[in-house]
Amino acid sequence: MTAIRIDVRAADGVMDVYLHRPAAHDGGAPGPAGHDGADPTAGRGDAPVVILFPDAGGVRAAVHQMAERLTSRGYLVAVPNVLYRAGAYAPFDHKTVMSDPAERARLMGIVHQADVVSVMRDTEALLDLLAREPGAREGAVGCVGYCMGGRFAFAAAGAHPARIAAVACIHGGNLAVDEPTSPHLQAGKIRARLYFGVADNDTSCTPEAQAKLKAALDAAGVRYELEVYAGALHGFAVPDGPRYDEAAAERHWEKVLALFAEALPRT
Repeated sequence: MTAIRIDVRAADGVMDVYLHRPAAHDGGAPGPAGHDGADPTAGRGDAPVVILFPDAGGVRAAVHQMAERLTSRGYLVAVPNVLYRAGAYAPFDHKTVMSDPAERARLMGIVHQADVVSVMRDTEALLDLLAREPGAREGAVGCVGYCMGGRFAFAAAGAHPARIAAVACIHGGNLAVDEPTSPHLQAGKIRARLYFGVADNDTSCTPEAQAKLKAALDAAGVRYELEVYAGALHGFAVPDGPRYDEAAAERHWEKVLALFAEALPRT
């Protein structure tokens, strides 16, 4: 399948988003209502919607591959380029970028332009567009995110509680930190079901941070599961990274698909 690019008027400009439709909708309307004159009711009610937030490497072939795994189960998947503020930039080698000081610094300069508050404004604009997307089921959507994207997926549950039904945060970092924008501080607003797949010995999600996260979620009565993947390193689920762990990645897919099957039923 081929992803269809759409442009979203977002917080600080135009954010490119890539839609992956399940096979049954490949021949449907090519874009959101208003972009091509499509009937906004065409195909309505067919596919539950999932937003996939990529890791710091951004939108690329490996991320599209992951989106296709979800479309194969009947979900309409939107992959936003939350790094759009950086404009065009030379691609990174995702197996070596973190071990190359110059390339790591270049990557961090791009990533730091995507703060939680701004990305949540972007997400609101994306949700508004998806609500008009032909072939998308009405109602709350799911989110899955990896590393940096895991933080955004979790943050979306608190920032847009009426619009998010389920969140999978996979080796997400900085989920419960001493910052006013830390996502765990919005636990009291969350209505979604949550799953956290935590890498073992992850400096961005330490046991202390996990305890703070669980305390906030428990106090708010949030429905969640936090699972530590013993022996798996940060980045274990992303297939083009140096820490990809096939067994752990397959485990995370089982959990993500089970979460969405229950919270976002396809029929």
